[in-house]
Amino acid sequence: MRSLRSGMRRLGTLTALALAVSPVTLLAAPQGENNAAGGSATQQQASDSNQQQAAGSAPQNGSRSPIPLVPDTATWDSFHGQLNAQKYSPLDQINTDNVGQLEKAWEVHTGDVSDGSGDIPATVWSATPVFANDTLYIGTPFYRVLALDPATGEQKWSFNTHSELQALTQPVLKSRGVAYWEAENPVEGEACQKRVYLGTMDAQLFALDADTGELCQDFADGGVLNVNQWNDTNNKWPLSLLQPPTVVGDHLVLGWAGKDWAFEEAPPGTVFSINARTGEREWTFQALPDDVRQQSGTANVWTHMSADRELGLVYLPVSSPSPNFWGGNRTEEIPLATSTTALDVETGEVVWSRQWVHHDIWDYDINAAPTLMDITVDGEEIPALIQATKMGFLFVVDRRTGEDVWPIEERRVPQGDGSVEGEVYAPTQPFPTKPAPLLDQSKKPGIWGLADAVGLGQCSRMWDNLSYEGMYTPPTTNGEGTLAYPDSAGGIQWGGVAFDPITQTAVVNTSHIVQTVKLFPRDVYEQVASGSGNEVGYSPQTGAPYGMRLTVARNWLGMPCWEPPFGELVALDMTTGDVKWRRPVGASQQYGFFMPERWGSPTIGGPAVTAGKLAFIGASMDAKVRAYSMDSGDELWESQTEAPVVANPAVYEYQGREYVVFIAGGNTILKDQVGDQIVAYALPEDASGN
Repeated sequence: MRSLRSGMRRLGTLTALALAVSPVTLLAAPQGENNAAGGSATQQQASDSNQQQAAGSAPQNGSRSPIPLVPDTATWDSFHGQLNAQKYSPLDQINTDNVGQLEKAWEVHTGDVSDGSGDIPATVWSATPVFANDTLYIGTPFYRVLALDPATGEQKWSFNTHSELQALTQPVLKSRGVAYWEAENPVEGEACQKRVYLGTMDAQLFALDADTGELCQDFADGGVLNVNQWNDTNNKWPLSLLQPPTVVGDHLVLGWAGKDWAFEEAPPGTVFSINARTGEREWTFQALPDDVRQQSGTANVWTHMSADRELGLVYLPVSSPSPNFWGGNRTEEIPLATSTTALDVETGEVVWSRQWVHHDIWDYDINAAPTLMDITVDGEEIPALIQATKMGFLFVVDRRTGEDVWPIEERRVPQGDGSVEGEVYAPTQPFPTKPAPLLDQSKKPGIWGLADAVGLGQCSRMWDNLSYEGMYTPPTTNGEGTLAYPDSAGGIQWGGVAFDPITQTAVVNTSHIVQTVKLFPRDVYEQVASGSGNEVGYSPQTGAPYGMRLTVARNWLGMPCWEPPFGELVALDMTTGDVKWRRPVGASQQYGFFMPERWGSPTIGGPAVTAGKLAFIGASMDAKVRAYSMDSGDELWESQTEAPVVANPAVYEYQGREYVVFIAGGNTILKDQVGDQIVAYALPEDASGN
């Protein structure tokens, strides 16, 4: 591992190089050679038309050391609990000795739910409850805000945006909830010193008084900001605000979601900093170079971000460019796509960036906020971040500079079968040496003998007709297509990594799903395309020479063709990068029959961890919520909810009692079961001392 001193020398060299080249893009070497082991960082023009800082340069306040990332309060005031995305609570009233006594303290049914059988599209509810201002704030997929009493679930106030319930950019109605802000020096008697923000699919951002639910009239246009006014290139869809803003001081850092797999040319990825008080735009980050923006699109940030306020940095998980499964329109390097990019939160200038997939043609968006952590490696204290990825990789770098903590190596990857015209594949891709990959992508996943027998050899025949040379096998037009493992939804989803800063233990859930991807020349696609669903089926990539088909590799009965487990929960010692324990999580309940829990379940959502040495998680198909021992991985408690909990839980203390709250909303990617349940668990009042 490089010492910090040598890493800083390297950054000084990069700065000198950057000043000698164009301010638009720093290209260190041909693709595949610009991120050799040891990990240099790249930089590109990003903030409107302003010239950016050189690669690796620090923000003005970057000389300050980051403070230890151990929360001293029991709030849960952002999407991932805290800005550092640790999803950690210092509470220990509920612990390994008594968690088995947890009982339902209260539940609320919002009524904002649809299974898609009527006029309203199906709902996907992935909101994390936000606890702040002695209130629990919830955003619903019908774009309403509820303010609840945290002890009883009784409604304090509600607000209805009256947004049209149309699936404008997604196949479903979707919301991941709200963001919370409060003034550093509140003015007594003035409204909107504390605010709640909710975005809608049609690109409207609402600012509400956190005490009353009234619109904040001094924000944008009477409390509502039309973000779509900045949708000025390839305007194919509204800039959907499904993920709440990331609140950093008085900045609302705002990404957006679009429509996957639909177009070659699409709105190019932008992130906006909005003044939390006025709604004025402060800066704009653009991930795509100017000469690529017109002919491609996306490389947006559709999930949450994290931030280190002491360093003045906000960390962006950037997605892939469009179209997703063919890149002949974007063969030049696009260094900020599929990356973790650190921006100066005051200016939007790029401080450092690490690209995790070169020339991404697998839809391997960076889909989770990087988790910030202070770790001790070989006796050295390192302010680090860990970036979880769809590939099942965990990249660990110094969050000040982007330099490797453990070596990240460029390795040769497959170059395709020559069936796809116009492509220029990346010769290498980054691979972490520690932690080891959470999924083995070096060979085809093993065929599940039971599914193959039930299918009378169907799985074996499918495997024979699927191309796979290991991780990053390019899509093909031949045979049944290419085996994709992990799938496009991701080996690790947007719930991300939770971290216990006391024991320096990370916990993350994984999904093990095999898909098939096939490209069809345009004339053939128009003849064979027959519809699509949520993350499966045919998609046109309109404008590109190829449409595509994405399927889950199953037999005629719906059983997965690959070997279990289908999902796991994994704990890692972040002082060594080694796995402490891993175990199947949940039970699959969709593929024709109920499966034993030892086979696990695909997961959507993520964990929360506590000082009580517990990891809480829903995420599984069986619609149960569970608690696991952080020390051993043993399951210590479970409870049934009305739908899969495809969101991170919230943990908070109110009036001396600790609560764990889950939203059971469901996601049709997992199974056709949706819900509108908010459910809070606590110890019996006598056991909690109340």
